Amino acid sequence: MRAIAFLVLLSVVGSTFLACDDSQPLPTPVAFSMRVTPSQIEDSVIWQRCVFLVAVGGPGEAVDVSASAEDSTVTVHPQAITPGQVAEVTVIPDVGSRGEILTVTIVGERDGLKRTEVVSVIVGSPLPGDLAPYATEMRDGFIPWLAANHPEFGITSETEWVGTIVYPHIMEVSYYLFFSEDWEMGVRWHVTIPPHDYAEIYLRHRTTEIHPSYGFKISSVTAQEDPQVVDPEPSVWR
Repeated sequence: MRAIAFLVLLSVVGSTFLACDDSQPLPTPVAFSMRVTPSQIEDSVIWQRCVFLVAVGGPGEAVDVSASAEDSTVTVHPQAITPGQVAEVTVIPDVGSRGEILTVTIVGERDGLKRTEVVSVIVGSPLPGDLAPYATEMRDGFIPWLAANHPEFGITSETEWVGTIVYPHIMEVSYYLFFSEDWEMGVRWHVTIPPHDYAEIYLRHRTTEIHPSYGFKISSVTAQEDPQVVDPEPSVWR
C-alpha cells in the first residue's frame, strides 16, 4: 500500500511540475515601421502648436506612441494607432525655448519592440501682433459655403476650433491652422489689393490622413466671391 501511495504522490508532483513549466518561448514581436512628418519645423514661436504626424505600417496590433522634448509641453493623440490611423504629436514651446532648437523624440512601441524618430523645432523671435482675428475672419468666409455644399464634412457655424499660427515670419502671405474634433484646416490669405486678395484653405482628416484631401479658394475676399474647388496642398503646412 505504501508503494502505491508513493507512486500516486509522485504522479501528482510530476503533473504539477509540468503544469507550472513556463519554459515555452515567447512569441516573436511582429516588426512595424513608423513614419513622422515633417522631420523639422523650421519657423516657429513660443506658444505655437507645432504638430507632427505619425503613421505606422505592417501587420499586428496597435502601436503605442509617446514623445518628449525639453522646454515645451508635449501631447500625443491618439496614444495608440494601427496602420491607416494617424497620431498627432503636439509640441508647444515655452519661454525657455526662445532662440533654441528643440529636439523631439518620438517612440513607437509594441510587445517590447521600439522604433524611434528624432525631429526638431526651431523657435524664433516673438511676433509683434496677433493674427488670430484675421485668420478667424478668413476661415469663417468658407464655413457657410462648406456647410451648404459639403454637409458630409460636418463643418458648420457651430463647429469649435483651436487655432495656431504657422510660418510666423512670412509677411506678405499669412498662414494659420485650425483644428476641430475631426479636421485640420489650413488657412492662407494674401494681404494685398483686389483682385489679388485671395484666401485658401485645405482640409485634412485628423486621425486618418497625413496629407490634405480637399482644397478651396476664394479668389477675392473683398469681392466676396464664392469658394471654388482647387487641388489640395501636397503636404500640410508646418
